[in-house]
Amino acid sequence: MAPDRELVERVAASTGLSPAEAARVIEDVLAFAAEPVEDYVRRRHTELKTYGARNPEIFARIASELADRVVAAPRLTERQIRRLIYT
Repeated sequence: MAPDRELVERVAASTGLSPAEAARVIEDVLAFAAEPVEDYVRRRHTELKTYGARNPEIFARIASELADRVVAAPRLTERQIRRLIYT
């Protein structure tokens, strides 16, 4: 899916990047933000374990990171959406 043309033009104009470069940057940022929470948690746990961190430290760090991170929303069924609206 190609990024929004208007966004590409805005990023290109504000950064001096070519439209092609701006589009690649936007696609990369969107891909980064599209990582599901579950995948992020598993990936970070593996990374931190690799560097010798222990689980209590890892869990606290991941919780802190998630508080400031833009993550993909979970897929919701129509029923789940309905329940969010009407409860």
